[in-house]
Amino acid sequence: MRIGVLGGFGLWVSGEPEAVPGGSERVLAFVALCCRAAVPRPLIAGTLWPESSEHGAHASLRSALARMHHAGRRALEIGPAEVRLARGTTVDLHDARRTAHRILAPTDAGRLPGSVLDMVDVLSADLLPGWYDDWALLEAEDWRQLRLHALETLAGRLITARRYAEAVTAAQAAVHADPLRESGQVCLVRAHLAEGNPSEAFHAYVRHARRLHDELGLEPTERLRRLVAGLTRSRHGDGLPGR
Repeated sequence: MRIGVLGGFGLWVSGEPEAVPGGSERVLAFVALCCRAAVPRPLIAGTLWPESSEHGAHASLRSALARMHHAGRRALEIGPAEVRLARGTTVDLHDARRTAHRILAPTDAGRLPGSVLDMVDVLSADLLPGWYDDWALLEAEDWRQLRLHALETLAGRLITARRYAEAVTAAQAAVHADPLRESGQVCLVRAHLAEGNPSEAFHAYVRHARRLHDELGLEPTERLRRLVAGLTRSRHGDGLPGR
């Protein structure tokens, strides 16, 4: 059994997708995000149906569990007071978090995996996109911060290892996840410069500077401007947006 929450919700049995009713999807996703911990029924009911009375929320939970198909019920251990993931049920987010933590671990700073592009793919997926429940949004933001830091760290290590194409790919994934985040832009500009592509670095800077100004009315910081200083000159000064 495998539950997917990255890039959208899914349930797979022996590699084959299984349909899950909408209300039951939310129960499976919520319990999956709690890792292996036993989740009290009142917590599930109160979180998933916050606008209902206590009695109504518990009734909705019982209904969602009852409507689960056989595969959905097999993914959980359902007790009278709590619900938890069944043994043998895996969750893609748990694997992705372990990948991110391995990248960020200081003890692994000198080692790089061979499957960098697979790691970038894993770290590029949003958690439950299109779900707007408060609990889902909080989990999505936690995951976004973790994966951004991992992608930026990975890009930096790849630059050091002179694996420039992969460094650009990792940095672009970070920029795509948050185009206004400067640390990701710094990684991308550094990767282009290290690869010997100053025009790519400058164009990346210009796109960021324009978007930053248009959306937030801000300018790039001195740290980012210094990276591209000297790449172009004009009669208007250094020719760099954001000055």
